[in-house]
Amino acid sequence: MDAQGRGRADDIDPADQWVLNPNTGDYELRLQSSAPQSTVPGPRRTATRAGGAATRPRTAPGRDREIPGTDVPGPRRRRGAPEEPPPGRRRTKPKKSRAKKILLWTGGGMALVLVGLSAAAYAYIKHLEGNVNTTDVGSAGASSFSKDEAFNILIIGTDKRTGAGNGGYGDKGSVGHADTNILLHVSKDRTNATAMSIPRDLMVDIPDCPTKQEDGVEKIVPGTLNQRFNTSLGQGGRNPGCTMRTVEAVTGIKPDHFMMADFNAVKTLTTAVDGVEVCVEKAVDDKESKLKLPAGTSKVEGEQALAFVRTRHSFGNQGDLDRIKVQQQFLGSLMRKMASSDTLTNPSKLVKLAEAATKALTVDTGIGKVSTLKDVALELKKVPPKNISFTTVPVVDNPAEKIKATVVVDESRAPQVFQMIKSDTSFTAVKQKEAKEKAAVAARLKGTKAAASEVRVQILNGGAPAGSAQAELNWLQLEAGVSKSENAGNSGDTQAKTTLEYAPDQADQARRLADIMGLSGSAMKSGKSVTNSQGLPTMTLTLGEDFKGAGVKLNSASAATPDVEKSTADKVQCAS
Repeated sequence: MDAQGRGRADDIDPADQWVLNPNTGDYELRLQSSAPQSTVPGPRRTATRAGGAATRPRTAPGRDREIPGTDVPGPRRRRGAPEEPPPGRRRTKPKKSRAKKILLWTGGGMALVLVGLSAAAYAYIKHLEGNVNTTDVGSAGASSFSKDEAFNILIIGTDKRTGAGNGGYGDKGSVGHADTNILLHVSKDRTNATAMSIPRDLMVDIPDCPTKQEDGVEKIVPGTLNQRFNTSLGQGGRNPGCTMRTVEAVTGIKPDHFMMADFNAVKTLTTAVDGVEVCVEKAVDDKESKLKLPAGTSKVEGEQALAFVRTRHSFGNQGDLDRIKVQQQFLGSLMRKMASSDTLTNPSKLVKLAEAATKALTVDTGIGKVSTLKDVALELKKVPPKNISFTTVPVVDNPAEKIKATVVVDESRAPQVFQMIKSDTSFTAVKQKEAKEKAAVAARLKGTKAAASEVRVQILNGGAPAGSAQAELNWLQLEAGVSKSENAGNSGDTQAKTTLEYAPDQADQARRLADIMGLSGSAMKSGKSVTNSQGLPTMTLTLGEDFKGAGVKLNSASAATPDVEKSTADKVQCAS
């Protein structure tokens, strides 16, 4: 019997009496004592029939029962409506089912938990943002981060002796030069990324740099010619924005943002993930960096990890270029460890990593919020490690020096590397694209190829940057031997992809031009020829929005990458 059956007179919903028993884990009915019932019945009137027999009053059809004490029928009741309770009885609320009540309570409890977690998460995010240092680099970088575009982040490691235990590292009294520099390019479609190291001893011209000083006053730090790249930071009050401007001046690639870290970053990050694996071909015992490792694979963290990335007397020619290779191998290992399930599914490690990363970094104001840094990390996480390429700016020894201490840009190899990054071209072949392109090429490019001197082609600009048709014409004539080519101006229409249209009897010419330009089979359009300025039949090459620059092959899956040393983040390599 429920509360109503026991004659409750108070206005309490019986379903509200269900409570959780902590001993059993079940919901049980807990009743309070009922209100006392009246022992004096209310007045009752009866009608009498002939002969004195008492009878109950009769009601007319469609009407409620008569109102006691009157001869007036009650008000008409709507068909289907519930009957009114008899006088003296209180109306009771409909009972809610036990399951519904538990669901409501559970949902309410969950909402409170989520509110609590949200408040805690907000407080923790604000705490992390308090860890991050920011620098306003003005127009040197982007004002915000876009998740829908390719992006370039300049990663700078300084030699400034900040933090406990770092007094013996770097140059004594250094203002913090750009000791380690990596330009990280992440492609728009997130299929690939390129991390290009820039040697600190690269001789460059450092441009003028508008710089906001510590007191808030902006001044222009004058540029200097023929200086080491590492002086683009710290020297004369230069901030990371000056290093970003120098990168753009040297490579033509504009960094969107920067991340700067000191010696502590390597120590704290590697400790947060419980160390990273490194490999050396032979045992190392470096008295300068204090690095001591056996041959083969070892796990390093903290001071030992810092010693590993700083040492240069144990590998190669004991120079900075060899140290760069070791640093790239180390970063690949760190990326694998940070992306591993062991790290991503361990809340304790994630918290340690978040604390370490935010305390170790100085970034530009465009990515200064923790939520934005999280977005950057998530976008980078989309790139498969096998398609993250490490390379270095192609350089040669400085010809102006008798004792070789610095390097200069190799003008024969570097421009193609810079153009590939600038045009969002991968250094690694993405397998699905490679298979698709291979099938198309096999179908359309199989057969003999005409000599380059026999190729007749007119070039139209159909979406490439202004001047591209003339630039490609100059390259084809002067570098590729396609002397029978001419500039036909703009096509009038914009197209995404570069195409080559040719008549069936020009297929051998088309195959030669496709080979020269790295055109895919899908770019080949068998159709009709046109007449050139000499009245001879010629093919039509229309440069689309995918055009990557004069002399740069269009098909990244089949194009030969420049002759530079490179590696990928998914492979373990041993330093030697």
